[in-house]
Amino acid sequence: MKRLAPLLVLAACAVTPDATTVIATSTTTVATTTSTTAAPTTTVAPTTAAPTTTTLVPLQALELVTVAEGLIQPILLLSPPGDERRFVLERTGVISILNDDGTVSTFLDLRDRVNSGGIEQGLLGMAFHPDYADNGRFFAYYYRQGAEQTRLSEFAITDDAAIGDPQSEIEMLTFDKPTTRHNGGMLLFGPDGYLWMSLGEGGKASVNSQDPFRLLSSILRLDVDSGEPFGIPPDNPFADGVAGAPEVWAKGLRNPWRFSIDDDLLYIGDVGHSDYEEIDIVPLDGAPYNFGWLRMEGTHCFQSGCDAVAENLTLPVLEYTHAEGCSVTGGFVYRGQLIPEINGHYFYGDWCGEWVRSFRFENGEVLDHQTRFEDAGQINSFGIDNAGELYVMTYEGEIKQVVGRR
Repeated sequence: MKRLAPLLVLAACAVTPDATTVIATSTTTVATTTSTTAAPTTTVAPTTAAPTTTTLVPLQALELVTVAEGLIQPILLLSPPGDERRFVLERTGVISILNDDGTVSTFLDLRDRVNSGGIEQGLLGMAFHPDYADNGRFFAYYYRQGAEQTRLSEFAITDDAAIGDPQSEIEMLTFDKPTTRHNGGMLLFGPDGYLWMSLGEGGKASVNSQDPFRLLSSILRLDVDSGEPFGIPPDNPFADGVAGAPEVWAKGLRNPWRFSIDDDLLYIGDVGHSDYEEIDIVPLDGAPYNFGWLRMEGTHCFQSGCDAVAENLTLPVLEYTHAEGCSVTGGFVYRGQLIPEINGHYFYGDWCGEWVRSFRFENGEVLDHQTRFEDAGQINSFGIDNAGELYVMTYEGEIKQVVGRR
């Protein structure tokens, strides 16, 4: 059994009280405050060797400030490397640029090929190539029209570099779906330069969740700069294809809708089934990982006779019951400059609970876990811009930025 921190697990089948979040070695009730009060004064180190320092006005609270509204289910905000523009994905299949005045300008319209009919279908993820400024390459993941399939594709910008070219699509991977549910959807490039991708088990866990040769219920890791249409990183755990599919980096995930990478750690929000939602955090150099679904839900047996130790399952660092929410939305670690008091804090939320919480993860332990916002809306996703500032996107069509009130 792999663990990053000791967890409250009794024979791998422990039961925790309702309305309780399990963290590290204790059962902790999460605070319900809507704002966070900081230390009286924060001193920011100077960028040069000058003898003076800059003292910030004390932080009074965190607030969510609406920067755009009226969108159709925004599900991601991101920026290309070295680019100050903020790109927004709507589940309908439209990628737009968010202007400073809150309006949007269309960058790419994929509605002619995206099926957004169900609540878990649509345009689900996007990532810009690390060298986007030079090569104009980017990647999108969506649910197809006319087929029970999801697809990962590469796109390019138009010749004048103004917008995305819908005719440039190169199909990379197509996934047959047993149902329309549990599609995963996150794409991002890691510090290794490879494309990382999350896939749910497609609503058929008994077939997909524990079979390493099946791509569903997995984190995939792809080399988009070699091979046609991609290559396999040589250090992928099943790169030779003998013990599992070469693309697979980790297994045993129910629906890892959103994940992120920070400081060589992978943070995953995995949506639970009957009782528990979970956050998994693992080092990038420890694959393969098996996060346990369908054998376990959180730190608890979902199937009888599960044994996390014998089956070498990786347990979550945090879980909470469905008395608190029903669908976790993984977020990002804050690395912005505007609110240094929360630097290094990981933010996540729940679609049903409509709250946003955060914690620091240090030396394998969850610290300073607290509720930041109680009524944030139905949280579709989080986003970050190139300055490291954090955003929340809601089902109601809003984009909100986390800001500090001083």
